[in-house]
Amino acid sequence: MTSSGSPPNMKAPERGHQAQSALGLPFEAYKVVLVVDLVESVRLMAQHEETVVQHWRDFMNHANQEILPKHHGRLVKSLGDGLLAEFDEPVDAVRTALALNQFFPRINRPLPAGEQLHLRAGINASHLYVGEHDVYGHGVNLAARVAGLGEAGDIIVTAPVRDAIVDGVDGEVEDMGESYLKHWPEPVRTWRVNPVRSGQPSWRPEKREAPASDFRPSIAVIPFDARTPAPEHFVIGELIADGVIAQLARSQDIRVIARLSTTAFRGRQATPGEIDARLDATFVLSGGYAVLGDKVLITAELADTRRGEVVWADRVSGDTLDLIQLHSELIHQLCTACTHALLNAEVQRSLVMPLPQLDSNALMLGGITLMHRSTPRDLQRSQQLLEAVAERHKRVAAPWAWLAKWHIIQVVQGLSADPANDFRRAISIADRALDLEPNSTLAMSIKGHALCHLGSDVDDSHRLLQEATQSNPNDPMAWLYSCVWSSMWGVSRDSVTEAENALNLSPLDPQRYYFEMMLATSCAADQQWSRAIELCKSSLLKNRYHLPTIRCLIASQYEVGQILEAQQTYKTLKTLQPDFTVESYLAAGGESPLRKRVASALVDLEKRSH
Repeated sequence: MTSSGSPPNMKAPERGHQAQSALGLPFEAYKVVLVVDLVESVRLMAQHEETVVQHWRDFMNHANQEILPKHHGRLVKSLGDGLLAEFDEPVDAVRTALALNQFFPRINRPLPAGEQLHLRAGINASHLYVGEHDVYGHGVNLAARVAGLGEAGDIIVTAPVRDAIVDGVDGEVEDMGESYLKHWPEPVRTWRVNPVRSGQPSWRPEKREAPASDFRPSIAVIPFDARTPAPEHFVIGELIADGVIAQLARSQDIRVIARLSTTAFRGRQATPGEIDARLDATFVLSGGYAVLGDKVLITAELADTRRGEVVWADRVSGDTLDLIQLHSELIHQLCTACTHALLNAEVQRSLVMPLPQLDSNALMLGGITLMHRSTPRDLQRSQQLLEAVAERHKRVAAPWAWLAKWHIIQVVQGLSADPANDFRRAISIADRALDLEPNSTLAMSIKGHALCHLGSDVDDSHRLLQEATQSNPNDPMAWLYSCVWSSMWGVSRDSVTEAENALNLSPLDPQRYYFEMMLATSCAADQQWSRAIELCKSSLLKNRYHLPTIRCLIASQYEVGQILEAQQTYKTLKTLQPDFTVESYLAAGGESPLRKRVASALVDLEKRSH
């Protein structure tokens, strides 16, 4: 996490929430700032001043009259060769930057390269002082600094913006790593945002035929929208979606899209057809809610995306607090009516785990996100967040399960001083989660994954992972960790199928790079080296610091004879982990056939480097 902005996935204050400074400063509010500047403006002005000024005036009129109003932005000021705008939502700032970049290509076509006009942009979100004619604060300076990292046409965003947009929907995101900026105390992690490519979206997995035995319709549950948008009511839409997904996922007759993917469509007014195009959902359940005192009124509708029509709609009402009960009557009513319309049968009633309060939920989501950022500093912060939510909710299994996974991440990233002890620690914490919730597929999967790496009880590891996938066949994490077992101890072709199942269940997951890395490793275990290379490169665009992905890429390049490329990737590995040794790599897991091939490639590349 950088020194400015909110922690990842921590909800910012609601739109319009402001605080008056005691010193008489302007109001303070959480805002998104977009800084755009003209590349090489000084040279262009010196050579073609009148032409550049005219083009810039036309551009500013276009920005102020068409683009900014369309995306809810406010022009703060024009800088002569740049502009500063502010927004309430990161996605609006990103869409504005992408739209502004489309202005000059038409003008540039007849011009020689040295006379063409190009933009670059920086976007940051943080608390700022907001005046009538200006905005003030370090957050503005950071947006300007990160814009300077870009080249012609680049849009560079900071962590709070990256965490608020969806890769493949709002743009294609490329990890730029950490950079040291002038007058900034810490390195800043940034990402480049490109337009989504035409044709097949890059984030959508290749469409594959479903197994002949899987005839289940799929359903995407979109978080419900608030009709009364008070800050304290925001979480209710997530509670409704979480509860419905938790119950529907218990049915063996329905394939449920993971919540982290469906959340991307909250408030986006997407049609069922658009959601189907991105999530491969046969049905979409969506709706809204209104809170009146301690009562909530929920409206819901189920749409058939293939026929483009609503097949069921209803309203239910009850106590707001009912939504966080172990057996929620409101959630049960929605699920029973929905599944009756979908399958003409009732869904089996199941437990709905109580969800943490909003702040606790933000803590856990922040911890999960930072855990997958892969840098030591982010991992340390992740541990602090997860321990805080586990301490606050001692009887809830999920935080403990994610803490167990945190210890595994430490090992696979090569940051553990004692891998075997960290795996045992993960097993102990997962057992605590299972004591709280014996049917937790997340805890079962993580314990099975740790046992798989230790190699001391391979059969028990397999049993736990099989139990997790059978108990909840819609849990992508269970399939993901099953693929690791198959690649290490089982059949490599099964590993590929299991990894594909995981990716298809959560195609818009914020940790998509992790799913792609797992599928790449499975392909490598099955000696599908070219596909493994493609998946590794796609994964590294989203997280360039993930060491297991780099190791898989090294081995895959080596196996197809791309020795020079493998040597270059090996240099990257040594730069990120100077103390890396093949011995430490082998000590962090079992000696599977793939690990031996990876180790052999690393040994040869180490010799070639001397």
